[in-house]
Amino acid sequence: HEKHFILSRQLLRSGTSIGANINEALAAYSKKDFIYKMMIALKEAQETEYWLKLIDASEIINDFKFSDFSADVIEIQKMLTAIINTSKKNLN
Repeated sequence: HEKHFILSRQLLRSGTSIGANINEALAAYSKKDFIYKMMIALKEAQETEYWLKLIDASEIINDFKFSDFSADVIEIQKMLTAIINTSKKNLN
């Protein structure tokens, strides 16, 4: 199904982008650059959650797998948010 392929491809793109941006943040040239790249990773995690919801609505995956994946991406968002907030506090 083309619909399944398109949604899966979008999920793969946004999901792998989270790790790529975190990796870039670890090589940041400044604290501001680190925060910026972590913020991009957070946005990608939010996009990943969106694609997961669409995939769930289209019934490509079962509810059990969806809740596992959804819980994981929400946990990643919480961790990234904490890292960003702590980094902003320590910026000065």
